[in-house]
Amino acid sequence: MVALRDLPTEEPRAPGHRLCAGCGPAIVSRMAMKALRGPTVLTNATGCLEVGTTIYPLTSWRIPWVHVAFENAAAVASGIEAAYKAMARRGGWSKKVDVIAFGGDGGTFDIGIQALSGALERMHDFVYICYDNEAYMNTGIQRSGATPRGASTTTSPAGKKIPGKVEWKKNLAAICAAHGIDYVATASPAFMLDYISKVRKAIEVDGPAVIHVISPCPLGWRSDPASTIKIARLAVQTAYFPIYEIEKGKYRLNLKVPKPLPIEEFLKTQGRFAHLFEPEFRAEIDAIQQHVNGEWSNLLQLCGEAKA
Repeated sequence: MVALRDLPTEEPRAPGHRLCAGCGPAIVSRMAMKALRGPTVLTNATGCLEVGTTIYPLTSWRIPWVHVAFENAAAVASGIEAAYKAMARRGGWSKKVDVIAFGGDGGTFDIGIQALSGALERMHDFVYICYDNEAYMNTGIQRSGATPRGASTTTSPAGKKIPGKVEWKKNLAAICAAHGIDYVATASPAFMLDYISKVRKAIEVDGPAVIHVISPCPLGWRSDPASTIKIARLAVQTAYFPIYEIEKGKYRLNLKVPKPLPIEEFLKTQGRFAHLFEPEFRAEIDAIQQHVNGEWSNLLQLCGEAKA
């Protein structure tokens, strides 16, 4: 794992952006840039990160950066990677150029999953980072395949009968690992060095790699902007968002949580779950806790951490 003292002082993703105070994607994008090893090209799907860092005619990026459509960050990244390989074969290029794609959960779990799946299947040498704020935040806080059960969004509003979204969140890491790629990892900005180390490790993989990083959104989560890192830490401490990696098909737990906190500790920090604490929806919290417990138990078994 990288040490804090070894992190570069350069800021490839510079300050001066217009993302919200406490914005998770603002934090995770800056941290990821600390892991660069050389010339890098970045593709960025339409979303909060793209809009907030490139208000025309200004930009917060100090490396080559390409804005692409909502759905094709992985496709464009794979094209750039293939172009550099083609130039190298013809003798027109000799430097190694790393390619990174950024996409939110909407542009990854849903709209962009076809392009991502195709790029992984073709084994393009690039890193895909999904900054997961669990809804389509840029377009009005609509639910996505990453939105957790019970969350109230503009398209899954909580009412007197329906407790917000009724479906469970997709398992992005397992979906990506099923393509047979060498490296998939989850991360949280609350554990900065683990995340940065994983980005560097992903860059060094010869082939595709995917990192799924939880990215709290104060606006969509209706949370205190000053509590972003606290909430990202609680996501891990409650086993809601475990931190692990899948390397050549082998699962490894990176941050052990011997006694996960009750899921309520995570839910109560966010207004999107406030309705669950009303008497008519208390059973929903129990259902979420049971689901988290089951997923955590399954992960421990996959990681060889389950007690005999």
